[in-house]
Amino acid sequence: MLYMDINIRKGCFDDAGCLADIEAICFPKSEAAGLASFEARLKSFGNCFLIAEMDGKIIGFINGMVTDRETIADEMFDDASLHKENGMWQSIFGLDVLPEYRCRGVAAELMRTFIAKARKEGRKGCILTCKERLIPYYSKFGYVNKGVSESQHGGAVWYDMILEFKK
Repeated sequence: MLYMDINIRKGCFDDAGCLADIEAICFPKSEAAGLASFEARLKSFGNCFLIAEMDGKIIGFINGMVTDRETIADEMFDDASLHKENGMWQSIFGLDVLPEYRCRGVAAELMRTFIAKARKEGRKGCILTCKERLIPYYSKFGYVNKGVSESQHGGAVWYDMILEFKK
């Protein structure tokens, strides 16, 4: 349940700086995407960004490229050209919400909207990697834990999660 009035919209190139700032707050430096990465992503797959705003201020976002892979590979974080517009899987690189807006349903609303968008686009489902402590959170949306990921992004241990859409 969403406990505040937010607007969810598509991302645009002009959002890159703000998104990089939010990412730096939400992820450790070794894992956070920087400004150049967000600019490349927004150029390549800006339609795969959803932004949560409140009173015109960006308070969170979700993003990820489309791929034919069932798991996220580390090179996907750094090479926006790997985006495959007609791919079968919508990946999720990050679900970021500023700390002062957490626990109010913003992340859940972003996730539900992103899943609905992927379903409407005819994808097979969504994929993401997460840390062990977040497995129960993503499971609430129907994601299934496929075990420890091959990803070593930022030197962390990640788990592959998959949400397959029912036909």
